[in-house]
Amino acid sequence: MMGLLLLLTFACFGLTIWAQFKVKGNYNQWSKVAASSGLTGAEVARQILDQNGLYDVAVEPVRGVLSDHYDPIKRVVRLSENNYYGSSIAAVSVAAHEVGHAIQHKEQYSMLVLRHRMFPVVNLTSGIAPFLLLAGLFLGFLELFGLGVLFYAGAVAFQLVTLPVEFNASSRAKDILLKNGFIRNQEERGVNKVLGAAAFTYVASTLLALVELLRFVLLFVAATRE
Repeated sequence: MMGLLLLLTFACFGLTIWAQFKVKGNYNQWSKVAASSGLTGAEVARQILDQNGLYDVAVEPVRGVLSDHYDPIKRVVRLSENNYYGSSIAAVSVAAHEVGHAIQHKEQYSMLVLRHRMFPVVNLTSGIAPFLLLAGLFLGFLELFGLGVLFYAGAVAFQLVTLPVEFNASSRAKDILLKNGFIRNQEERGVNKVLGAAAFTYVASTLLALVELLRFVLLFVAATRE
């Protein structure tokens, strides 16, 4: 059983790496294709925010590649410079996705609310979990190892909650882009490629985390029977 899990771990790790390459590949491809609207990512983000009454949510450029995110504390949509200033299919897709999170925040989307509530605890426990697991494993402290497994399970639960949040934001983005004429029907393929690849990275990393959790649980159960 442990051998099978080890193989699954390597397979999921490979899938995660492949997903990252897929994201970069699709992004690079569609960042070279101009959107028919001619609007930049920043302009699309601003228009969608205003249409949803989110006038107080700012849109700011941030350094880095694919460093785009929504800050729920400062209520700011931050777009990487290529997406902020660019008017490509990739730029408007990413911009609409991040605004999707701002809309989720406004509407108190249940999974986003749960994710925000989990974050402070998981942020702490996920950093401690590896040390507890290693200490428990090499020092033979079963209680420490069990606590590490519990903390790691919390991090996995956080990843599972993140999945519907990301998929919902992408779904909102696609609908808004089409409904408001930011893209045409023939451009929808590019939007699907960009956002679909990004979503798959979350799926791959969650699968890897689940397999790792199962391996830790089996190790813990085996140790308690010795």
